[in-house]
Amino acid sequence: MAGEAIVYVIDDDDSARHSLEFLLDCARIRVRSFVSADAFLAASPPLAGACVVTDVRMPGRSGVELVEELRRRGAAVPVIVITGHADVPLAIQAMKAGVADFIEKPFDDAVMLAAIRNALARQAGDDQAQAEHQAVLERIASLSPREREVMDGLVAGEANKAIAFDLGISARTVEVYRANVMMKMHAKTLSELVRMVTLARLS
Repeated sequence: MAGEAIVYVIDDDDSARHSLEFLLDCARIRVRSFVSADAFLAASPPLAGACVVTDVRMPGRSGVELVEELRRRGAAVPVIVITGHADVPLAIQAMKAGVADFIEKPFDDAVMLAAIRNALARQAGDDQAQAEHQAVLERIASLSPREREVMDGLVAGEANKAIAFDLGISARTVEVYRANVMMKMHAKTLSELVRMVTLARLS
């Protein structure tokens, strides 16, 4: 969990905030805290590889309202909401808002750490997938129009001769374009090329 992972703790209760900071320090997870949701939003800290742990009831914006605001801003960061109140409607509202987890005070340290580690692991996977997707889009953009036509034929399952016929070029020329496509797309096999292009088109 070392490296870029960071947890943002948001709680107006000093003792609760410091307790979580200590817990995360001991677990060797980077942590930064804020006294309110508004202070967190105003600071706009980087969210890549991050997880937010927020109290649900705070002066100003509540934890659930924070989640809703992050979603409005398109921030796909996992949020764990903690509360000292056995408030079922609030829990339902939080889950509908898209929280990663909902934990009631007083919570067990092991339960909290497990929830945080799960959220960070999911976030790391999402960030990696997004980076890979962006890389594929950039590779496709680097292709010439003719290379892209050949790639489309390959992904559609057409043989070199069929692609050559469709484009009015020789099969040998198709082979040259095919080699360029594979190199530019960083694809070792045709199935790898198909997978990359298919995933790029799905989004």
